[in-house]
Amino acid sequence: MAEAQDGTGQRRARGRPRSWSDTTDQNRIKSLDRAMAVLERLSELGGATLSDLAEATNHAPASLYRILVTLEGRGMVDFDPAPQTWHIGASAFRIGSRFLRRTSLVERARPALCALMEATGETANLGIARDGHVLFVSQVETHESIRAFFPPGTMSPMHASGIGKALLAQLPPDRAARIAARHGLERFTGRTLTAPEALAADLAQTRRRGYAIDDQEKTRGMRCIAAPIFDMHDEAVAGLSISGPADRLPDDAIPAIGAKVIEAAASVSRGLGATRVSSV
Repeated sequence: MAEAQDGTGQRRARGRPRSWSDTTDQNRIKSLDRAMAVLERLSELGGATLSDLAEATNHAPASLYRILVTLEGRGMVDFDPAPQTWHIGASAFRIGSRFLRRTSLVERARPALCALMEATGETANLGIARDGHVLFVSQVETHESIRAFFPPGTMSPMHASGIGKALLAQLPPDRAARIAARHGLERFTGRTLTAPEALAADLAQTRRRGYAIDDQEKTRGMRCIAAPIFDMHDEAVAGLSISGPADRLPDDAIPAIGAKVIEAAASVSRGLGATRVSSV
């Protein structure tokens, strides 16, 4: 139901009123939308001066400054006076971290991530699909000095990510193709799969063997091996992976590592109540 009775007998909105189901521009607050776009771009940059951020967002410095000051008042951004740079603030972290408390996924996956890192010696990652990208939500880093690093909050295109391809492979091929077409197949290295046919073939192979491989497709010299995690409805809701330098993940070691990744993902799936799990 969209509405409920309050104490006076009048109807009050619950969530989204029926008459307000339209999510087109007429129901958007443009100034808020601009502020959120600025916040998102600042997070991607990791910090920026006013002039650099103005160029990156195509805003006039004066109007951008008002947005930043407003966000600063809410603790969403911070200003470092020495280098004159703006950064994401503590309130943005607190709000974002509450997203992870919506589900027990991160908590349940943590032991599997730790065990997988110890078993393989490489960084273990947990990611979910968001808007045609993989959103990394947890990570256990290797003790090696050279390592892959995807801190929570990092986004990566699905077609150039081990977890992304592991999740795409669980979809009907036509749906996976539509997602790829909608978001594009951007080239990052000479190994990126930029042709729809090549991606489709890779996803088919992923389904057969149970794990996906990012073979230096996003970052030159780095490999990733990933498997899907299923929930109680037997739907692929996340992916688990290990990532590291290609010379520590040679071709002949991948099947054995893939088996470890599959089992780690399966253990999380079972903890979420899944009956369908990947198997070696």
